[in-house]
Amino acid sequence: MITILALALAGCTVTDGDTIRCGDERIRLLAIDTPELPGHCARGRKCVEGDPFAASINLREAMEGKELTIERAGTDRYGRTVAVVYADGENLSCAQLAAGHAVYQARYDNGKLVAQDCPDLAL
Repeated sequence: MITILALALAGCTVTDGDTIRCGDERIRLLAIDTPELPGHCARGRKCVEGDPFAASINLREAMEGKELTIERAGTDRYGRTVAVVYADGENLSCAQLAAGHAVYQARYDNGKLVAQDCPDLAL
């Protein structure tokens, strides 16, 4: 686990509703899926419905000016770090679920970390 002191200092930015970048590291939030940006839903794939821009804005606001803590769980097929990211102690996957911008993906919840932090939302 590492701590990134603040969003502005760490240079962390939001890529989309479930992915951030901190310096050179791309980080995929554990156990959630959010709506894809236009043109990003692969043909034949059932993508999450909703507003991808609202999901991104919500994630950015949840992170802004807060201390980020990253608990890495591995990497995905795209080489991104898969992790639980906390903003001042709040699990960002849970924040996206609570705001209605994400769908819980139990099969990707390594160690049930998200289910432990927000059991009422991880259904």
